[in-house]
Amino acid sequence: MAAQPLSLGGVLMSNAVTVDQPIVNWSAKADARGEPLWVRLSLIGVALAFLTLFLFVPLGAVFYEALKKGWATYFKAITESDALVAIRLTLMAAAIAVPLNAVFGLAAAWSITKFEFRGKQVLITLIDLPFSVSPVISGLVYMLMFGAQGWFGPWLNEHDIKIVFALPGIVLATIFVTVPFVARELIPLMEAQGKAEEEAAATLGASGFRTFWHVTLPRVKWGLLYGIVLCNARAMGEFGAVSVVSGHIRGMTNTMTLHVEILYNEYQFSAAFAVASLLASLALLTLAAKSYIEWKHAREVVVP
Repeated sequence: MAAQPLSLGGVLMSNAVTVDQPIVNWSAKADARGEPLWVRLSLIGVALAFLTLFLFVPLGAVFYEALKKGWATYFKAITESDALVAIRLTLMAAAIAVPLNAVFGLAAAWSITKFEFRGKQVLITLIDLPFSVSPVISGLVYMLMFGAQGWFGPWLNEHDIKIVFALPGIVLATIFVTVPFVARELIPLMEAQGKAEEEAAATLGASGFRTFWHVTLPRVKWGLLYGIVLCNARAMGEFGAVSVVSGHIRGMTNTMTLHVEILYNEYQFSAAFAVASLLASLALLTLAAKSYIEWKHAREVVVP
């Protein structure tokens, strides 16, 4: 049977497929981008093998080692007094640092994308600074500023104010390492959206606050939530900067990551993996929240 021409948008296209054509060889078929099926399957296989080796196996090993000696040992490890202090300190540091970074990131992104001012590039560079500076270095900077022999150390000691080796130092270190996440999520989003709707609202007489609350914020809410989720994940998993400013005081200034290190160094492997499994569980919850936000945002884009 001869091939029949197909019409697409008024343009005649030759149809090379006939009714009596043999079954297609799927191993050699290419998709719309021209990649053969075997190439796509190979890339998927490599990606899955990589994820299995470097993500799924270590994650499974953490939970296996944590539960290897039974649930009683597991619950004893995570309800021990030092562990509870570490859990509480981690959650407190994240609960303080994440909202502050959310407010700063939103304000910084709004200023950078909606206004022109001197020092704009300097502000962008400062936001990116924690990405280029080692967390250990940032912890040492706080020690230099607020330690006993630091710039403000003598004055702080005179007024009995504790920054390092206490919760404030841990919060400051956590804030520093998590500064970029919310701002860097919002800046490209706001730049892509432009300023047309804000300018229209101002033309209609809306105040700056009403414009921000009713126009800007609803348009960036999913990006803001996405940045908060990433910021929270980084805050709870921070080790380097917190390790420097906390002083490793067991039962007082150890976060969950530091507590895992101490238990492991003391050869308490079951307890170390038990606390580590809590961190892994928090990471999985964060991943679930991230996936939900992406799903909701996709639905909002598809269904107006």
